[in-house]
Amino acid sequence: MRMALSRTALTIGLTFGLAIGTAKAETFLVDLTHALGTFAPKAGKIWEADLTKPYKNSIAVPTFGAQVVYERTPDFKTNQGHFTLGRFAIGEHHGTHIDTPMHFQNNSKTVEIKNRDNRTLELLTPKDLIGPIVFIDISARVQAELDRNGGVQSPDISKTNFTNSSNNVVTVQDINAVASKLKNGVWIVANAGWSRFYKNPDFATTPYFNGWNHPGFSKAACDRIIELEDKNGFRINGIAMDNIAIDSGQSGAGDKADLVVNSFHCHVRGLQRGWKFVENAANLGQLAEAKTGSCKLFVGALKLVNSTGAPARVMAECEK
Repeated sequence: MRMALSRTALTIGLTFGLAIGTAKAETFLVDLTHALGTFAPKAGKIWEADLTKPYKNSIAVPTFGAQVVYERTPDFKTNQGHFTLGRFAIGEHHGTHIDTPMHFQNNSKTVEIKNRDNRTLELLTPKDLIGPIVFIDISARVQAELDRNGGVQSPDISKTNFTNSSNNVVTVQDINAVASKLKNGVWIVANAGWSRFYKNPDFATTPYFNGWNHPGFSKAACDRIIELEDKNGFRINGIAMDNIAIDSGQSGAGDKADLVVNSFHCHVRGLQRGWKFVENAANLGQLAEAKTGSCKLFVGALKLVNSTGAPARVMAECEK
């Protein structure tokens, strides 16, 4: 009888111990998406926003296109009430959005991949849109540079310097620091703390663009990612960041502030390899509160046929 009780106690103890050891870690969710403001159309033109007629607390934001137009269409009535309906006019690359490999088309001088990835949005698989996060946080360096100018950014690089040669962008050293974590299917997510400047649609004056002097991935950083991919035989899913276009402002505008000259280096080299980009992300600083290496990215992208990108609801699940 005693032996039977001992065996029962041992079984219960082992079961309890295994349950504790295999208990799922506590997780939390982070919404990495800016709200998309909407505006009534001008004189019924669904493609043209009337910025004097915002819905709720909508504000115009920086974009490579127009603000979002929302137009109410006739209600669908029933004997118990009615369904309210509407339609939108929205750019592919507005707000927090995803770039597909098709977004940039290389000419003969810049193509590197013979059978390059040319997929549009509907061809992306769930594996393309979900993956472990490799987190890079440069927000402290960015803030220190802003503090040098009284906490205010300036297009003048002598006051706040976010050029590729500075330490205030994502550098080769940042990539080297996470090189051992890079593998197939990961998302490199970089927080600059820049999303707080996401407002004002005027490219020339908005602090978000800052006269093409904003943090992002330097040319050398993207080159280093590709070097590691080629050397070790993996392919990342893509890059997410809280700026307008992944690249640093200098990489985006070109060395001569000319959009035609050597522009958008990460796009030119990365998209043809099958990378995807999530741009204008929000709340990336919250990922710093997670257990290191525990976060996973989810990109809720519309399955639009032939689209080079689309606004997306982007989230992360992390362990505490």
